[in-house]
Order: sequence, then structure tokens, then C-alpha cells
Amino acid sequence: MYLSLTDRPERTAVPGARRPRVPRVVWLLGLVSLVTDVSSEAVTAILPLYLTAVLGLSTIAYGVVDGLYQGVSALVRIAGGWAADRSDHPKWVAFVGYGLSCVARVGLLFATGVGAVTAVVTADRIGKGVRTAPRDAMIAASVPTDHLGRAFGVHRTLDTIGAVIGPLLAFAILWAIPDGYVTVMVASLAFAVIGVAMIGLLVPDQRPRREAVAGPAPAPSFSWSQVADPRLVRLLVVVGVLGILTVGDGFLYLALLDRSGFAAQWFPMLYVGTNIAFLALAVPMGRLADRFGRARVLVLGHVALVGAYACGASPGSGWIATIGALLLLGVFYASTDGVIAAVAGRLVPAGVRASGIATAQTVVALARLASSLAFGVLWFAVGPQQALVLVGVLLAVAIPVALSQVVALDRSAEVA
Repeated sequence: MYLSLTDRPERTAVPGARRPRVPRVVWLLGLVSLVTDVSSEAVTAILPLYLTAVLGLSTIAYGVVDGLYQGVSALVRIAGGWAADRSDHPKWVAFVGYGLSCVARVGLLFATGVGAVTAVVTADRIGKGVRTAPRDAMIAASVPTDHLGRAFGVHRTLDTIGAVIGPLLAFAILWAIPDGYVTVMVASLAFAVIGVAMIGLLVPDQRPRREAVAGPAPAPSFSWSQVADPRLVRLLVVVGVLGILTVGDGFLYLALLDRSGFAAQWFPMLYVGTNIAFLALAVPMGRLADRFGRARVLVLGHVALVGAYACGASPGSGWIATIGALLLLGVFYASTDGVIAAVAGRLVPAGVRASGIATAQTVVALARLASSLAFGVLWFAVGPQQALVLVGVLLAVAIPVALSQVVALDRSAEVA
């Protein structure tokens, strides 16, 4: 049985009761993520084009950089979750992560070579890895179980507003200043500083382990054995396999650019299109996950990813395929990004929730690191369209198998 430490009885929603308001801490963390994503996504939106067109990297070299961008945070996510659980001060662990990413923005202003850019990107992703699990654990600890998907949907909506503004900012700067990459980086630094100040001054210092125990009893001690729940292990296997078959957005956008032939200055707008779709769907998909089953929605969201691959590889009209790919990517992220934290956070006791979330996110990040490295080589060997077709077919085969493995996770969560 998974009782007091997994879900406090007084925090479980009563059937038929009025839906509770989204807690203040969720809104505050969402605003912090908003301004931080303006910072990070402004740089992300120019990075693939900058590395391949300006610095002249091959797709294999870009695959290495993109793999680091996708996966290096995996090296520290578990450490960030462990520090948050061990100290019972997830806010300050997250603060360190936001601060490190802010420092990386300063380094980006002086990075001119491939090695320097790679080092700065690595530092930025380490900061993201440190902060993600503590932040998500604070969200999971602040809402009743039945409304976790909605809470994460609200947070991801605010996060995605920043992810829309960031590429728009980069687009506007490059439209006015065709070579204004340094200007984009200065603007990115300014928003990063604002995000660090907000989490330090406005977000309350939650104590999830202490709050998980009613009355004056001492908080339970941290134990890694609590993280090794068989249900979480099953989830890790599923998301690991699906993650290996998840191609980085940058590759898909470069494939669309290669085939559609639109002007390069429009490249940041591809990120805007995806993020607008994500923004519109994050809360609805969170609510659907609460009702239909979070693990089910997590797996079925990859059907949209298969569709995005098909758009990237299809010989049809360029603009129609491009718009379709962006919409389907938005559906995919709305179905998976916040939902995985909602699933993993309820498969382990509250005292190790940050570590459980971090472990799931680490597996996904490592799988996507391997995916980027392999896809860069595959692109170079057979071409973008053929590579997308091959990965899409493998993912289509994996989805029903993965779905059969996660149905029991939703059922066990209902019983718990």
C-alpha cells in the first residue's frame, strides 16, 4: 500500500466537490519560468541556424551540440532532486539552477568558437537540470492529486508564453539587425536576471517532506530505496524507449527549411508556431490527462510526433506540411511535457518526490541525447526525409507496446 507519504488524505479532491483554485505558488513558479524561457528560447531559436549556417557545422557536429543541449541536464537532474529532498528546501536548490543559467548567459556574450559555445550551452543545461525537479516537486506538493494535470498545465502554459515571446524577440532583433546575434544574447541575459530575482524574492520556501506529515511528528528521512518503486521503473523503461525515438525539434525544423525553401530569417518563427500550439493545448491536455489517465495521455501524445515526422518527410506542399508539423509538435509537448512529472510524482512517496520526478526526466533527457547523436549520423548517411521516415515507423510500432505497459500505472494510481 502507498498511503500517507504518497498522497495526504486531506489533499485528495472529493468527488463532486468544487474544483479548487490553482495555488499561488504554481502561478509564481509559472511566471519565473515565463521570463526564464524568454531568455533561453531566444537563444534556442537562433542556435541551429547559427551553428550550421554561420559557424558552418555539419549535421553530425550539430547533432553533438543538440544532444548536449537535450541531454546534459540529465547528468545533474537526479542530483538536483536529491538535494531538494535531502535539504527539504527545493526553492533554494531551484534558485541555484536558475542562477547558473543566468551566469551562462554572460559567457554566451563572449563565446565565438564552437568549443566555447558548447561549454556555455553545457553550463546552461546543467542549470536547467538542477532546477527542474525541485520546481516540479513544489508544484506536485501544492495541489490535490486529482488536479495535478491541471496545475502542471497552468505552469506549462505560462512557461510556453515565455517560449513564444523568446523566438519572437529573436525574430524581431534579427529582422532589424540581420547579424544581431550579440543583441539577442544581451536581451536573453536581461530576462535571465529577472527570473533569478523573482524566484529569490517572491516564491515561498516550501518544505514538502515536513508538510507530508501531519502534526508535530518529525519529517521522514530520505531513502533511495523509496525511489525504486516497480511502477516507476516500468515508467522509466517506457519513456526511455520513446525518448530514443524522439528527434530534436531543431532537426525537424532544418528538414522543413531544407525542403520548403522559406527565408532563413523566418527560422525563429518555427519555434513560435510550435509554442503557440503548446500554449493553447497545455491546460486542456492536462485536464484530459486527469480524467482519461496521465500515463495513457503521455504515451498517446507520441502519435502526434509520428504525424510531425510524416509532415517533415512528405513530398506535399511546403507551407501546409510546415504548419501541420508545428501544430502536431504542439500537441506532442502538451501531452507529455508536464504530464510526465505528474505521473512520476505520484508513483513515489512525497519525501522522495523530487528525486522520482528527476529520475524520470533524466531518463528522457539521456534518451534524447542518444537520439540526437544517432539522428545526426543518420541524416548525414541517408538524408533528412529518409531518416525521418525510418524513425517515424519505429515510433509507430513502439507506441501500442508502450501503451499496454502503462495502463496498469493509471489503475494503481487510482487505487493508491
